[in-house]
Amino acid sequence: MIRAVDIHDASAICDIYNYYIGNTIISFEEVPVSINEMEERIRKITSRFPWLVWEAEDELIGYAYVNTWKERSAYRFSVEDSIYLKQGYTGQGRGRELLKMLLEQVKKLNIHAVVAGIALPNERSVRLHERFGFTKIAHFNEIGFKFNQWLNVGYYELLL
Repeated sequence: MIRAVDIHDASAICDIYNYYIGNTIISFEEVPVSINEMEERIRKITSRFPWLVWEAEDELIGYAYVNTWKERSAYRFSVEDSIYLKQGYTGQGRGRELLKMLLEQVKKLNIHAVVAGIALPNERSVRLHERFGFTKIAHFNEIGFKFNQWLNVGYYELLL
């Protein structure tokens, strides 16, 4: 079941997200996020934008949201998406369903562009976004540094 996030989902969201922080290059954060910090993020983001979670058998197995792309006012019609699935639940179409529903909600908000910043390599995320019509608009070489390695990022854009 896909539903709107609830503040009480913060702990389960931390469990999913902190795995990516500690074990992958997918998130450029390097310090695990506390439950209190995640609650604040949920409050801030949901005051303006949708945040969805996928719940299966009373277990949160994924989430997706959009947030401000940049703070300057001229960017107000653009957002950036984020999608994370619990380990063991990737590659089964859940990311596709989350992104589909998220984009349906975003289209109702007078948003013009959705941007996806993807740490590369990440073929699953690239394919997911391309399936929905995102096109690659930028490639930054060695823009991040994590786990003693320089990391590339591709930016993908969907005009609604």
